[in-house]
Amino acid sequence: MNIQDILSKCDHTLLSVTATWEDIKAIIDDGIKYKTASVCIPPCFVGEAKKYAKGGVAICTVIGFPNGYNSKEVKVFETADAVKNGADEIDMVINIGDLKAKNYAKIQDEIVAIKAACAGKILKVIIETCLLTEEEKIKMCEIVTNAKADFIKTSTGFSKAGATREDVIIFKKHVGKDVKIKAAGGISSIQDAEDFVALGADRLGTSRIVKIVKEGK
Repeated sequence: MNIQDILSKCDHTLLSVTATWEDIKAIIDDGIKYKTASVCIPPCFVGEAKKYAKGGVAICTVIGFPNGYNSKEVKVFETADAVKNGADEIDMVINIGDLKAKNYAKIQDEIVAIKAACAGKILKVIIETCLLTEEEKIKMCEIVTNAKADFIKTSTGFSKAGATREDVIIFKKHVGKDVKIKAAGGISSIQDAEDFVALGADRLGTSRIVKIVKEGK
């Protein structure tokens, strides 16, 4: 697979709690230079990032991150604020406790409400697969499909593990035809990236691929 094809599927990510504006500018510069799908950054930087990028790369941010247990109303407000500030893509975290309690309608309602707050921008739904059973992963494929989100996403990268190849296989088998797949967390090599794309991932959440390409040059 061509390296530019891989880069074009990468959400070049910096979500560290110690990230500074200088750090964010650096990944925006890299996102533009290497033509990544987006840069994924903390919500507090979205407004500045949108102005700085000048349309050179899409700006993605996170909602209810990383634990997902904010109320629906808080997540909707976060989303609307991010979109107002210029976010092009939203990656939200579900309430995992609700999934464990089988509060399926509540989860779907929340995703629908956040999708509405996206005002036409791309919505990716993070389900944190490392905390779920296979049955729960399959159920979330159904819920995300019914809620008409744009993507189902494996992981925040802040829990005990990231994406696995098995997760992407499950998603590909059970998600609706209009829902794309994002693998995130632990994608640390070109081979990883190629494997996830070959299995059906449309996006890769990673900070490592751009670094590998830069080091290679």
